[in-house]
Amino acid sequence: MRAVLFNEYGPPAVVHVGEVEAPHPGPGEIRIAVRATGLSPGETAIRSGKLRDMVPTTFPYRTGFDAAGVVDELGAGVSDCALGDEVFGMTTMTARGANAEHAVLAAWAPKPRTWSWEEAGGAAGSVETATRVLDRLEVGAGHTVLVQGAAGGVGAVAVQMAIARGAAVIGTAGERNHDFLRSLGATPTTYGPGLVERIHALGGVDAVFDCAGGALPDLITIAGSPSRVVTIADFTAAARGVHMSHSAPTDKTATAVGTADPLAVHGLEIAVALAREGRLRVPVAATFPLTEAAAAHELSETRHARGKIILLP
Repeated sequence: MRAVLFNEYGPPAVVHVGEVEAPHPGPGEIRIAVRATGLSPGETAIRSGKLRDMVPTTFPYRTGFDAAGVVDELGAGVSDCALGDEVFGMTTMTARGANAEHAVLAAWAPKPRTWSWEEAGGAAGSVETATRVLDRLEVGAGHTVLVQGAAGGVGAVAVQMAIARGAAVIGTAGERNHDFLRSLGATPTTYGPGLVERIHALGGVDAVFDCAGGALPDLITIAGSPSRVVTIADFTAAARGVHMSHSAPTDKTATAVGTADPLAVHGLEIAVALAREGRLRVPVAATFPLTEAAAAHELSETRHARGKIILLP
């Protein structure tokens, strides 16, 4: 089958489609014929070599963590779905490989009818990450949370899921995305110099979810303590006493190892319920065929994509 991979660290041009052996599900897993699959921004950093000291990589490296499609194989012990079901979900962190014609999922949920295949294909990673961080920050009713980088794939989902918990959200983005953030229910403001003063003028916040990186000193000042900031994008976090949330290899029942957080797979079912109520959409920035995965990586690296970048087999 065809799959996206790279054989060496380098620029987006090293990403290409190759022929690989089709995967098959193990116990507690399913395989899908992929209809759409998300591009993970973190994998652009892996591909570039920036994370070579943090993320063990063997070549060829197959990309893709989330996907949506039609179930065509069931692993032993699977009883909560059937062949032909439409689902969205995620691979294990070690296997990945979802940017392909077939993918094995370790966690999944029914595809909401209100979502297109493109939305569903990019949903699981953003939903899991948003749920994991909001859980750690204990965001709930009556809280105000700042989402730094709120117009991106994770940020836009985090805004909606925080609001669904009863929180108020302030989101940072470029001015061209302010109307978009308002449409999600957030109060928009710009990032950059003067952020502390702008947030203070808006009444302050109880917690900060950093999806962008590069502004931790200001975000700590805004939150009042490093413990009230969680980042998924700033690798200076530990030096500043801030938790950087990342996940570990796991399945539906495993626990995380080392400094990683457990995968918040329960967020998938929450997302389904919200989608059915019309309270959660997955903004899609752009779609590319698998054969144009390098162009998708180039767009991701601009950091100006509004929503999730999707690959179509």
